[in-house]
Amino acid sequence: MKRLLPTLRADQTSESLISVINTIHIAAKEISFRLHQGALAGVLGSTLDENIQGETQKKLDVVANQLLKTLLLESPNVHAIASEEEDSIVVSPNSGHYLVAFDPLDGSSNIDINGSVGTIFSILRKPEGEETGESMFLQPGKAQVAAGYIVYGPATMLVMTTGKAVRTYTLDQTVGEFLLTRETAEIPRSTREFAINMSNQRHWAPPVKEYVEDLLKGETGPRKKNFNMRWNAAMVSDVHRIITRGGLFTYPWDDRNGKKPFKLRLMYEAAPMALLIEKAGGKATDGYQRILDIVPTDIHQRVGVVLGSASEVDKCMDYHAKHPKPF
Repeated sequence: MKRLLPTLRADQTSESLISVINTIHIAAKEISFRLHQGALAGVLGSTLDENIQGETQKKLDVVANQLLKTLLLESPNVHAIASEEEDSIVVSPNSGHYLVAFDPLDGSSNIDINGSVGTIFSILRKPEGEETGESMFLQPGKAQVAAGYIVYGPATMLVMTTGKAVRTYTLDQTVGEFLLTRETAEIPRSTREFAINMSNQRHWAPPVKEYVEDLLKGETGPRKKNFNMRWNAAMVSDVHRIITRGGLFTYPWDDRNGKKPFKLRLMYEAAPMALLIEKAGGKATDGYQRILDIVPTDIHQRVGVVLGSASEVDKCMDYHAKHPKPF
């Protein structure tokens, strides 16, 4: 089986970018080990602190963030990082050419119940002339040179793209390496599965309410087919299912909190997932526009997300087109 680094070289990925990706997967192997040790490693449970998002940090949130932060800032090819767990960017003492944004442990509420969680990452080139400001990160998702995620489930799997194919690697625990297990991911155009947090239904805008109501009517409704709902409470797990067999995932606008009407962060959740989905043949929008075209205004900016099988995303967007934007 092919190992990770040779496949990157076969794609003509630069050695400096390969080095950054290699640093991420070294951190991922350590995170995977600690997760699979669970209570034996003393990493379950929460801390007494909140992150910049106002969310209570799990112990492993802190551990995963520190591992990625330390290793990436030591890389000669990384100029700065942005993390869900950091208030602002952290600039490396090195003068590398890449910027890395990441969610160190997506779905961390699943840790204590032994559910799947993951790491999401996005890699950008440092703009010419920019040295230390956050503005250097404020690039549209289509500017990403690489993106991916690691899902820590029964197996630890890396799914990534450097702008060409979306490939899947599985961590072989016997040799400690990520080995290629799927050459090219292709998302089916149509689907009968959707993922959404139904507990928020009363807070959604009219287009999402109408769309989901028609899905639930099944073959007796306007869609004329039955749908199954899946929800893992971790974007990584839901997106991994879509890349594996198709489906639709959405976390839309809702009116619970006027200051935070969206859940997912653009730079280190929505944009990297959107790149993967598009490169695998799917679509990713906020309901009204392509996610990869959105230019961030803040490193922690939040957006609505609709992504997955292309024809189903188009159908969901048709419902949005009937109504004015709620935001």
